[in-house]
Amino acid sequence: MTDKLDLTALLGSRICHDLISPIGAIGNGVELLMMDGSARGPELALIVDSVANANARIRFFRVAFGASGGSDQRIGLPEVKSTISDLTRGGRIAISWTSGADLSRREVKLAFLSIQCLESALPQGGRISVEKGESRWTLRAEAARLKIEQDLWEVLSNPSAHPDIGPAQIHFAILRDELTRQHRRLTTELAEGEIRMSF
Repeated sequence: MTDKLDLTALLGSRICHDLISPIGAIGNGVELLMMDGSARGPELALIVDSVANANARIRFFRVAFGASGGSDQRIGLPEVKSTISDLTRGGRIAISWTSGADLSRREVKLAFLSIQCLESALPQGGRISVEKGESRWTLRAEAARLKIEQDLWEVLSNPSAHPDIGPAQIHFAILRDELTRQHRRLTTELAEGEIRMSF
């Protein structure tokens, strides 16, 4: 691991840390309103759904964009599956996750960033599978129609590639840098109806 500070990850951790408390407080307030029984209706249901979605996104972003700690920092499978389930509830993308119970937080960070890259190719929805083998992770995205922007995917394999990357595609650049930081090699196969990533 490099001695250079990962300022992007530290910033991600700080933002997620500062947002999780107020979002949690809003969720608690909504629960109290529901228990009281005085507030019902589609407005409250919309707030409940929005708070749950925001909470799931913050938990996902905390792992994907936050500091992953040392190589010995772990994350449990129940936390990962809960985050994935909450994130995809009611959405167009289904994610299946197969791995052991005790996971390296650094490796899950790579998997979460990879999921975001795959989601970018699934604007109309689809399926993503994540599997951790003995030594490698494999992720697959399947859909009837994929949107593959070649210059973005080239970023992952070509360090000298510098396409115009906006906020919606930043995960490609962050994944490339994190792979380098962890000394992992990514292989990507782009085919009709399927994308396969392995590291």
